[in-house]
Amino acid sequence: MAEDFKVTPWEVTGDIDYDRLQQQFGTAPIDDALKQRLSRYGPLHFMINRGIFYSHRDLVQILDRYDNGGRFVLYTGRGPSGNTHLGHLMPWIFNKWVQDTFGTEMLFQMTDDEKFLFKEKLDLTDTSAMAYENALDFIALGFDPKKTRIILNTKNIDVLYPIALRVSKKVTFSTAKAVFGFDDSTHIGQIFYTTLQSVPAFLPTEECGEQIPVLIPCGIDQDPHFRVTRDVAPGLGYPKPSQIYCKMFPALSGADKMSSSDENATIYTTDSPKTVKKKVGRAFTGGCVSVEEQRQKGGSPEVCAVFKYFYYLFEKDDARINETAEKCRSGAILCGECKACLTEKINVFLETHQEKREKAKDVIADMAYNGFKW
Repeated sequence: MAEDFKVTPWEVTGDIDYDRLQQQFGTAPIDDALKQRLSRYGPLHFMINRGIFYSHRDLVQILDRYDNGGRFVLYTGRGPSGNTHLGHLMPWIFNKWVQDTFGTEMLFQMTDDEKFLFKEKLDLTDTSAMAYENALDFIALGFDPKKTRIILNTKNIDVLYPIALRVSKKVTFSTAKAVFGFDDSTHIGQIFYTTLQSVPAFLPTEECGEQIPVLIPCGIDQDPHFRVTRDVAPGLGYPKPSQIYCKMFPALSGADKMSSSDENATIYTTDSPKTVKKKVGRAFTGGCVSVEEQRQKGGSPEVCAVFKYFYYLFEKDDARINETAEKCRSGAILCGECKACLTEKINVFLETHQEKREKAKDVIADMAYNGFKW
């Protein structure tokens, strides 16, 4: 069967069939039994209830360890190639819930080297500056500064490199081509970089001198990195990392993934209220061509970017989400009303976020791994 979508750590295109992607990657679904178990630790996050975080590897093992008094460390990250947008915030918000629920430490890896190697027009000055700006958005979400450390690859390479070297000896070029889609035109910097993304999964074990696994909540597009990490872990004496994966945050254009390259369909954390209103006003909807037709036939929330924004991030109440969907289908609510409501919700969120983002400048130095200087 020909693929009608593509999902790699660097490119997401087409209409993603998440069930088929789960089968291709070999991850397990977060089923009702696992949701029930997660609910024992506190109120279940709405992103799990709604199937936004929908797939995992070895999440049960992490929970078993926690129940038996063992610790684990959270690990996620960001490739700084541009301004932070809502699609980046979504999995970070979920990571914050995990940290609060389980009281765990967090490693946040900023892969400025990756974006230099994979983005032709960026140099290291660009990616380092973007890493600082992106980190402010991460901190603004309220991660515990005493339990959260930010890794910047080019600044922490002294710690990362020895482990990356050991990983690199375990990964053949044949494996790299098969997993990442590399070919003979791929330069050697891109090939070697992939080993660095494994390193934070092994750092807690190195630091503590005992087996400390990590849990990685992130987009499912990053799974190729961690399949390799899991493959090499036993041979290097490290525990395999566990993952919990989310779907891609949609673009206002209706595409499956918000992208920094499409500025008109992307909400950035630094956008002004006027800019947000303009972008939401252009959003793709599931409405009809006229008010009369929509009142008569109703709309289609399943394909509507505006509804998806409520569903993924801006309406946590399931009853209200269901009510909005039914009103849309019945024609009781129009696209302009939903756009106005979403605009208000986003701007209220961003106003608070931008204030916290400014305050993050006071603590960002304290959260730098090994005290590196930004």
